Amino acid sequence: MRNSSRGAVDPFIVMDVMEAARQAEAEGRHIIHMEVGQPSTAAPAAARDALTKAMQDDALGYTVALGIPALRKRIASLYKDWYNVDLDPARVVVTPGSSGGFVLAFTALFDAGDRVVLGAPGYPSYRQILKAQNLVPVEVQTSAKNRLQLVPEDLAGIDYEGIMVASPANPSGTMLGRPELSALIETTHAKGATFLSDEIYHGIEYEKKAVSALEISDDVCVINSFSKYFSMTGWRLGWLVLPEPQVRQVERLAQNMFICAPHAAQIAALGALEAKDELQANMDVYRKNRQLMLDGLPAAGFDRIAPPDGAFYVYADISHLTNDSAAFARAILDEVGVAVTPGLDFDQQRGAGTLRFSYARSSADIAEGLERLRRFMAKHGHIHA
Repeated sequence: MRNSSRGAVDPFIVMDVMEAARQAEAEGRHIIHMEVGQPSTAAPAAARDALTKAMQDDALGYTVALGIPALRKRIASLYKDWYNVDLDPARVVVTPGSSGGFVLAFTALFDAGDRVVLGAPGYPSYRQILKAQNLVPVEVQTSAKNRLQLVPEDLAGIDYEGIMVASPANPSGTMLGRPELSALIETTHAKGATFLSDEIYHGIEYEKKAVSALEISDDVCVINSFSKYFSMTGWRLGWLVLPEPQVRQVERLAQNMFICAPHAAQIAALGALEAKDELQANMDVYRKNRQLMLDGLPAAGFDRIAPPDGAFYVYADISHLTNDSAAFARAILDEVGVAVTPGLDFDQQRGAGTLRFSYARSSADIAEGLERLRRFMAKHGHIHA
């Protein structure tokens, strides 16, 4: 049988790096993981306890497609707590991870052939999911002066039906302030296009609070997840916030595509939403690790970096060291046992000259990884030993 052309998407390179690291570990090597964008911590204890209790007397069968009503209500209250936004729970849709949210949103809001603007560098799966749905990703190169975020001037002369932004962003960790986010939303609406805001790294912020698109407009689609701040990557649970007229369309799609998000994960999420102390303890580790990276990466020779506003990544320009970031990353893994991600995933034009470092692991791992990186760079003459 034949393969579809729309299914011929690129691999997610970070997953290939993870596999190479796994193979090295299977051979008995100790690998420091700076490649994968996931917390090293388990789901909060309150999440695990909630599920343990539920499993005693609940069959955990299908839920309604939009999600458990109590969870939708609690997610809506999060917007009051975090942003002082009054959100109707009826606008919240619980999804199988943010990835399931992307599939639902792109299917509900766009027709085949529609063009959706993405800033580069950016999360690669946007591009691949759009392609798999016969939509056209339009990658726009962002500039260092704008901290690798889109600005309205970048959109001049471009034809598009939608735009996706992420703040904090992956891989850069940079954020859009309220004026910048407002300007992008206004520009998108003036064109009659759809604005989507990926807010999966909200809660993981350092010197200022991330701004939600819902603080600016109700006529937006917001995507979020329990994966990052709530430390629940493998539980596969996310959510959408939509304008009220779009909810029924997404509900019908969710009924047919997914039936529902995992019931067990929804129960656990209700517990996670109450685990403020544990989640803030995780943030204390990220803050410490961020400082370790900001001090240690330049000392190791990776000095073309910008301090991240949020998330747990540092994106480094290494174009003065190599024009093959994949080979450079592989050499780091092979020689000193540190897994890092080449920028090819995030930017098809400039990614051969960039690396992404994740600092979501323990502080001891980060410190050890930085020392190994320093040894690698010294060995290759990029810094003095």
